[in-house]
Amino acid sequence: MAVLPAQAAGDPAAGAKKNAMCIGCHGIETYKTAFPTVYPVPKIAGQYPQYIVKALSAYKSGDRQHPSMRAIAGSLSDQDMEDLAAYYGQAK
Repeated sequence: MAVLPAQAAGDPAAGAKKNAMCIGCHGIETYKTAFPTVYPVPKIAGQYPQYIVKALSAYKSGDRQHPSMRAIAGSLSDQDMEDLAAYYGQAK
């Protein structure tokens, strides 16, 4: 089993300034989205940073399917993903 690093290559302070598209869903306890179907949105605070980068990259490439996440991830640069991952990785 591979061990993921505790830190991302990004800057958490920069990620805090880029999280407007994330916090609306991922920052609300017990939030459920209604598009494309109703389902609970996972909290990402405290998640492994490299997992966040891999997930965002998979949405951007189309390997993960979700219309909203694909659109959001598609607008992010690699540095944006690293910064957001660093921010959410250290968030509680």
